[in-house]
Amino acid sequence: MNLLLDSHSLLWFLRNDSRLSKTALALITDPANHKLVSIASCWEIAVKIRVGKLTLGEPSGTYLAREIPKNNLDLLPISLDHATAVESLPLHHRDPFDRLLVVQAISDGLTIVSADAVFDAYGIQRIW
Repeated sequence: MNLLLDSHSLLWFLRNDSRLSKTALALITDPANHKLVSIASCWEIAVKIRVGKLTLGEPSGTYLAREIPKNNLDLLPISLDHATAVESLPLHHRDPFDRLLVVQAISDGLTIVSADAVFDAYGIQRIW
């Protein structure tokens, strides 16, 4: 299964946070699954650190550059098609980071790992 981790799923997994569901943890740790982290999530994490909504104890670039490969996760780039496809999405949700994840899930056939039920309005597969 090809999984796209939402930002909170990524952070909760990396921090061994109990808020990560047992189902999500099992799927992320299953070596048979391909786990992806969107550059959009890395950007969102950096923004949240800058505005004081998140602390990692080190710069996000250092943290993510170490933890993503260490945990057998792959980065998913943002293509021009991804960036421009958000204009055709219905406005079920206005969060630009989530909207980009929706487009990536649709175009790349990915399942989103997220506690956020707003993704369900887009008809994509979400696991929690």
